Amino acid sequence: MEGEQDRSRSQEAKARLEALEAAARPTFWGYLGCELVSAGEDRAVIALQVRPEHLNLAGIVHGGVLASLLDNAMGLVAILACPGERTVTTGLNVHYLLPSSEGLLTCEAALIFRSRRTLTLEGRIADNKGELLVWGSGTFRRVT
Repeated sequence: MEGEQDRSRSQEAKARLEALEAAARPTFWGYLGCELVSAGEDRAVIALQVRPEHLNLAGIVHGGVLASLLDNAMGLVAILACPGERTVTTGLNVHYLLPSSEGLLTCEAALIFRSRRTLTLEGRIADNKGELLVWGSGTFRRVT
């Protein structure tokens, strides 16, 4: 019986993630080119294939693209941590460590603290070689 319940919950969670990603496709998420890799209640991984329009005049990925990638990944975790509620970004700290100009970028975000009204998360962006490019933190507020 427990196995069936676990399978059912897993299928429900997968269907919810697929629906969430489909709903995000026509928004800035899709415009930027974000793709869901994996997600759970307190962690998510998204990816972005670098395209020419992601670069700045110096030929490296624009800082705004990287900040948006962090915000999207952390926002996804906030949405999953507070099902049925609206959450908004109230603070975003971004530390640019290394530049990148091509390849697949992967952003992992994790919930690190939760209070009654706010969530605090951290995120990391790595390149396809596993080099840490960006580290950031964010706060999100529940605005149900």
